[in-house]
Amino acid sequence: MSSQSTISASIQWAYQELMKTSDSAQLDAEVCLQHCLNKNRTYLYTWPDKALNQEQWQQFSLMISKRKTGMPVAHIIGEREFWSLPFLVNDTTLIPRPDTEILVETALNLTLPEEARVLDLGTGTGAIALALASERPKWQITAIDKIEDAVKLAQLNRQNLSLPHVEILQSDWFSAVAEQQFDLIVSNPPYIDEDDHHLGEGDVRFEPQSALTAAEHGFADLYFIAEHAKNHLNSNGYLLMEHGYQQGIELREKLEELGYNNVGTVRDFGSNERCTLGKI
Repeated sequence: MSSQSTISASIQWAYQELMKTSDSAQLDAEVCLQHCLNKNRTYLYTWPDKALNQEQWQQFSLMISKRKTGMPVAHIIGEREFWSLPFLVNDTTLIPRPDTEILVETALNLTLPEEARVLDLGTGTGAIALALASERPKWQITAIDKIEDAVKLAQLNRQNLSLPHVEILQSDWFSAVAEQQFDLIVSNPPYIDEDDHHLGEGDVRFEPQSALTAAEHGFADLYFIAEHAKNHLNSNGYLLMEHGYQQGIELREKLEELGYNNVGTVRDFGSNERCTLGKI
């Protein structure tokens, strides 16, 4: 391939390069090329015979080389869309996943005060907190993360999305909000078993293990949050947590044991149990 390659030929070349290492080779190629050209997907199909200049081709070929190593596309382009919002991403925290939008949707459908106080535990990129803020501008939202670099990334996303009213703090779970009460506490905590073989596969190889795994077969952080959230929830307040597809039963039992009411689990787009909630 040369620097005079057309859009369609470049996509085809990239597809051939990636087909053995990625199960989304076509999409990967298109997303990378969109980034290089600063154009949307429609442009790629409207102008398939338009040639890339040398700089564009060099950037594109480098991106495809990185993707062949397994590096996530989000890390390559530095961005991932979540809840139709663009989030900057890097390797200091998790890449926002589409399944987590179920948590956002569930939170938005709860019966809460118009100016509800909301806490997002382990915010990472800030995706959950900022998505909620974009839909409920009157909510008083606090987002916290233990990792300083993650906090800085979330604050940058807050700035880029023009949602300055979201408070973003560094905190080891509840330590920075010890005296505060909330109407809703949400979290997508680490919940993968430390011995899960999937940790050596796909995109998660490039993400921080501390944001993925938890002790007690993945339940340690889920149980910690459930136990301590009760002290930070107002009357009729909700706890809503994302978890693994096989953890719903145990988590429901734990919430009921701790005295939560109206305990239930919401399924994701693949019909897997994904988020469990309870009410005080």
